[in-house]
Amino acid sequence: MRRTTRYPVSGANSLWHVYKTVPFWKVVKNFIVIQAARYIPFLHVKNWLYRTFLRMEVGNQTSFALMVMLDIMFPEKIKVGRNTVIGYNTTILAHEYLITEYRLGDVIIGDEVMIGANSTILPGVVIGDGAIVSAGTLVHKDVPAGSFVGGNPMRIIYTKEELEERRLEESNLSK
Repeated sequence: MRRTTRYPVSGANSLWHVYKTVPFWKVVKNFIVIQAARYIPFLHVKNWLYRTFLRMEVGNQTSFALMVMLDIMFPEKIKVGRNTVIGYNTTILAHEYLITEYRLGDVIIGDEVMIGANSTILPGVVIGDGAIVSAGTLVHKDVPAGSFVGGNPMRIIYTKEELEERRLEESNLSK
């Protein structure tokens, strides 16, 4: 189960209540920063923008590829570790607006994680250190450290132990 906090709404669906949940000018500022960063080819500049203007925690040497889309409403709920790669056109969400409620949840991505292109990460998810997320994956639950996951719905393809066994076998074969 993802770690999200639920906020019920009455009347119209929760998206109609959006500016009761997040200030309009915060959304405008975040939109401008995120759209600019999506196209900037300089990784250190992207990370500076995210840390400075979005109040995100971004580890050293982390790389956000071209077109990564961060949560516009609550980017400060996204934390990315050191030396991590977020693949092309990945979306990272920290909120969900539903019919009768909206939900907020931190997204925590560990150190030395590889997120493949066109993946979507939902709110309230933790991706452990050293994990690999295959391209096009819908990350709807936690990813154990060191594991390799993929698909929609996401499933574990290899655990950390299985990956280590495969690497050991491959190194023995190459000798």
